[in-house]
Order: sequence, then C-alpha cells, then structure tokens
Amino acid sequence: MSQNDIQTDWNNLLKVLEPKFGGGLDLQAILFIIGVQELGHGYRELSKDDKVNVMHIAICTLLEPYGYYEYEGRDADNWPHWKASSQLPHLKAGQQNRLIIEATIDYFKRQGLL
Repeated sequence: MSQNDIQTDWNNLLKVLEPKFGGGLDLQAILFIIGVQELGHGYRELSKDDKVNVMHIAICTLLEPYGYYEYEGRDADNWPHWKASSQLPHLKAGQQNRLIIEATIDYFKRQGLL
C-alpha cells in the first residue's frame, strides 16, 4: 500500500467509526475497540491489567493474518490466546506504526466496514 492509500483508507475508517464511538479516535482507541470486539465479553468493567490484555488481543488479532501469531483458543475464563508463530521483524517506531495501521485497515476491510 502506498502512503497515500493508507491515509485515504485511515480517513475513511475514522468516518465509519466516529459516529458510533465519537470523534478524536486515535490508533490506541481503535486498537482497544478491536480488542474488546475480539474478546467478545460485552460490556463489563475492566481492570488495568485487563485493558492491557485487551490491547494484546487486538495486536495478535491484527498480526495473525501476517503470520506472526497463531490462534490457540480460549481459556477457562473465555479469553483468547495466541502463540508467536514467527518473529516480528525489527522495525523502527514509524515502521511499527505503519504495520499496525495497515493491519487495522485490513481488519476492517475483512469485517466489511471499509
């Protein structure tokens, strides 16, 4: 994807999500939305540790199609788990951000929202 395509898709994603979740969404907020969706527990209070785990769920979900994680299943508390299936490449901060943004766009395309 070119940088221009990524920016266009990102802006379109924000236009889709902001009416439901409010303006000012950033990547971290969208990752949290993905993590909560993939957790599938509905509305509930989350501890600080649970919130970190929800973000991990989002990252694993996003990077699974790229071959970095393999879904293992759910535990007794119905939390999903993955195992690393290949080592993530060493990327600079900007490259990491671009990978996650591209994976986020791909995720919402697979969901039929883009």
